[in-house]
Amino acid sequence: MFVLGLLILAGVAHFLYIGWRINWTGAHDRAQPSDAIVVLGARVELDGQPGPDLGSRTLHAVDLFHRGLAPYLICTGGYEGDRLSAAAVARRLAIAQGVPADRVLLADGSMNTGEDAASAKKLMAARGLDTGILVSHPLHLERARLLFEDQGITIYTSPTSIDLKAIPWRTRAWLTAREAVGIVWIGLEELGVPYEWTSELSRAIYGPPMAPGAN
Repeated sequence: MFVLGLLILAGVAHFLYIGWRINWTGAHDRAQPSDAIVVLGARVELDGQPGPDLGSRTLHAVDLFHRGLAPYLICTGGYEGDRLSAAAVARRLAIAQGVPADRVLLADGSMNTGEDAASAKKLMAARGLDTGILVSHPLHLERARLLFEDQGITIYTSPTSIDLKAIPWRTRAWLTAREAVGIVWIGLEELGVPYEWTSELSRAIYGPPMAPGAN
């Protein structure tokens, strides 16, 4: 029982540390000169307009581009070739904000953050790009960073806002816990836990597969 108690305490301590890391990453903007700025997909409205999260991510990435931090902007998320994918909608918004069309690249064909990372890696490798500024919701960035670094990309995180106190505490607590479980899930997969187990954990935490462009 003593050993079991220690294991439980260690597990709780590790989970709390993961939660701290999620909030630390979200509270610090580490943007620096890179090969590309990667915008993670989010919800698109039924009328084809970017949802609030996708809009804020895209506009933040545009600001980084105009500051000269990277020569390319990569938009991710949604069915490949779909004009209403998160990637396509974000690309149109970026171009409307003055980013040259040939500097906004599509990395669509992805339905979750892990697939976003794989799609972005494929695109970046084809162009010889190795480093990226990763833009997303502040509490999403730590898990996203791990997934992108697993693809061999050097990542610098840049949250849409570093003012975490502006997030209602219940929402912040829920998102932190959800993302922490997601990070544990990544670790379980890396340890070789059967996909059937981790896919059920994913469904329990994140719900069923999301619509195109959602993350």
